[in-house]
Amino acid sequence: MAASRRIIYVTSALPYANGDLHIGHLLEQIQTDIWVRYQRLRGELCLYGCADDGHGSPMMLKAEQLGVTPEALIADMKERHERDSQDFLISHDVYHTTHSDENRHYAETIFERLSAAGYIYTERVEQLFDPEKKMFLADRFLKGNCPRCGADDQYGDNCEKCGATYEANELVNPRSILSGATPELRTSTHYFFDLPKLQGFLEQWTTSGTLQNEVANKIREWLTAGLQAWDISRDAPYFGFLIPGTEDKYFYVWLDAPIGYMAALEHLVAKGGAPVTFEQIWAPDSTAEVHHFIGKDIVNFHTLFWPAMLHAAGYRTPTKVHTHGFLTVDGTKMSKTRGTFINARTYLNHLDPEYLRYYFAAKLGPTTDDIDLSLDDFVARVNSDLVGKVVNIASRCAGFIHKGHDGMLAADCADTELWQAFADTGERLAPLFESGEFNKAVREIMALADRANQYIDTHKPWALAKEPGREAEVQAVCTLGLNLFRVLMVYLKPILPRMAQQAEAFLRVEPLQWSDAASWLGGHAIAPFAALKQRVDPKAVAAMIEAGKAQEPAKEPVKEAATAAIPGQSPLPREDEAAVIGIDDFTKVDLRVARVIEASRVDGADKLLQLRLDVGELGERTVFSGIRSAYEPEALTGRLVVLVANLAPRKMRFGTSEGMVLAAGEGKDIFLVAPDPDAQPGMPVR
Repeated sequence: MAASRRIIYVTSALPYANGDLHIGHLLEQIQTDIWVRYQRLRGELCLYGCADDGHGSPMMLKAEQLGVTPEALIADMKERHERDSQDFLISHDVYHTTHSDENRHYAETIFERLSAAGYIYTERVEQLFDPEKKMFLADRFLKGNCPRCGADDQYGDNCEKCGATYEANELVNPRSILSGATPELRTSTHYFFDLPKLQGFLEQWTTSGTLQNEVANKIREWLTAGLQAWDISRDAPYFGFLIPGTEDKYFYVWLDAPIGYMAALEHLVAKGGAPVTFEQIWAPDSTAEVHHFIGKDIVNFHTLFWPAMLHAAGYRTPTKVHTHGFLTVDGTKMSKTRGTFINARTYLNHLDPEYLRYYFAAKLGPTTDDIDLSLDDFVARVNSDLVGKVVNIASRCAGFIHKGHDGMLAADCADTELWQAFADTGERLAPLFESGEFNKAVREIMALADRANQYIDTHKPWALAKEPGREAEVQAVCTLGLNLFRVLMVYLKPILPRMAQQAEAFLRVEPLQWSDAASWLGGHAIAPFAALKQRVDPKAVAAMIEAGKAQEPAKEPVKEAATAAIPGQSPLPREDEAAVIGIDDFTKVDLRVARVIEASRVDGADKLLQLRLDVGELGERTVFSGIRSAYEPEALTGRLVVLVANLAPRKMRFGTSEGMVLAAGEGKDIFLVAPDPDAQPGMPVR
C-alpha cells in the first residue's frame, strides 16, 4: 500500500519590516524554499508561509523618521519584500504581515488562554525613561560612558572598546539616542509569562528530536540553569497590539511575531488558497507537520517561548525547528564599507538569482555552522558546475539529435548500467534533501554530472558523426546523454526551478517530478537547444560590490532583545568593523591554558561570571567574564579555557579582573575557546 501523503506547513523567520531584504535573509529563504520544493517534487502537500514582522519600537521610530505612519511603512516594505523574494524564485504560498486582524485575534486568544491557565502575572519593573520622547528605552536606545574603561559613546549593554558587559543603569553619563535627553529611572507594571512552570514540558519537547543536537545541547544548558519569567509587555508609546483590558500596555514584538505563522495560514485558508483547514495544522492532535527554518540568533524564541506558549494555550507544537548559522562574505561579517552587505535588489540588478541559490545549496548542511560566501569561489563554482558540467551535457548532445534525426531521441538505452546508476541515485539523495544536507546532495549530483561528461568524452559523438554509417550510434550516445541530463535536472529542480522549467521546455516534457528520474525518455522529439545558463562575469560581481558601497549606510534594523527569560540575554549582534592589528602587536599577547577551579555568579551583574583559574606556574587568577548568558557556573568547574595572561588588571566594582578568557559569539551563542583536553594549566597557546 502506498504511503499516505504528508501534510506539511513550513515557515521561515519573519523579516523585520523597516529595512530591505539582504542576502542574509535570502540564505534562510533559499534554504527553506529548496526543502519545500523538494517535498512538492515528491508529491507531498507542502505549504510555505511567511510574513513581515511589523511591530515594535524600531518600527514606530523609523516611521516617525520618514514622516509616514507605521501602517504605510509596513505596506511599502511588504510589497518590496514580496517582490524581492519572488524574484529569487521563493515559492511562498502566502506572505502576510503580523499587523493583521488574524494576528491580533490569535495573539489575544493565546494571551487569554495563558491567563486563564494561570501562566500570566504582573510585576513592577525599573527601567530608564526618556523624559522628552516619553518612552522607556531599550539598551540599544541608550549611550554613554563605559562604567569599566570610561570609553564614550557606548551602548547600554556592552562596551565595544574593552568588551565589558553591564546593565543599562550602570552607564556613566547616559543619554537617549532618540532625543539626547538624560534618562530617568522609573517603575512600571509589566506582564510576565511564567515560563518556569513549563520547564518539565520543555525538557521533554527539546529532547524529542525536534532540534539539531547542538541546539538541543545549548537549550539544555539554559534549562539546567533554570528559566525565569518572560516579560511580554511594553509601555506606550509602542507600535503593536494593546493587551486586552489595558489602555497603555502592548504585546512585546516577540510575543506576536511567531504567532504570525498561524495568522499567515489563517489568511491563506480564508482566501481559499489552501486545501487544508487551520485546525488540520494547529489543533493539538494534528497529524500534520509544522517545520520552522530560523537563524541561530533567535533560537530561544522558537525553542523555549514559542513551544511553551503553544502548549500552554492548547495548540500543537512544531515538528522540527531547522536552525542555520550566520552568513559571512569572504570570511568576514557583511560590511557596508566593503560593499558586502548586499541587498537582495542590488544582487538582482547584477546577477542571476539561481547562481546564489546554487551556491548556498552547495554550502548548506544540517548544522548551525556559519556559511561563507566567497566571491571568487562563487564565480568559479557556478561556472564550473552549472555551465561547465550540467548545461554542457545538453549543449554537447542536442545538436546531433537535430542534425540528421529531426530532433528525435532514440527509443532504446545505449548503456543500461550507467542509466540505472543515475536513476538509483535518487534514493540516496532523498534523505539528504529531507535532512537538509543540501551540500552532500549537490556533491553527489555533480559527481553524476562528471560521469555523464566522461561518457560523452569517451564516445565522442562529434567524431562518430564524421564517419558514414554510424548515425544510429551518434543518436544513441546523445539520447543517453540527454536522459542523464534530464535526471540531473530532476535532482536539481528544488535548487534551480527556473533552469528546470527551461529544461522541461527544451525536452518537451511535462513538469518534472521526483519519480521521473527513474523513467526513460525515448522515441521522443525535443526542441532546438537554447543556452540555459550564462557564465558568471566577474565584472558583474565587482559592479555589485561597488553598488553595495554606494548604498545608504543605515544601520541594519534590529528587533528588541528578549528579556527576563534567560539570565544575561544580550541583544542581537550589530554590524561592526573589526579592528586591524599588526603581527608585532599579536605576538605580544600571552595566551595560556587555564583550568576553572571555581565559577560563581556576580551579584548585581546579570551578564558576568567570576572565574577562579589555575594557570599552572603563574598561580591562580580571578577573571570576570561576560559569558553568563551562555554558561552556568556549575558547568564550568574543571573546564580548560584559554586565558590572555598578560592583560593589565582591570578594577571593576565587583573586584579586579586579572586577565580575559577567550570566547566567540554574542549573547546566548557565546562559545568558550577550548584547548586540547590533554593540555595542562600554564602551557602557552601557540
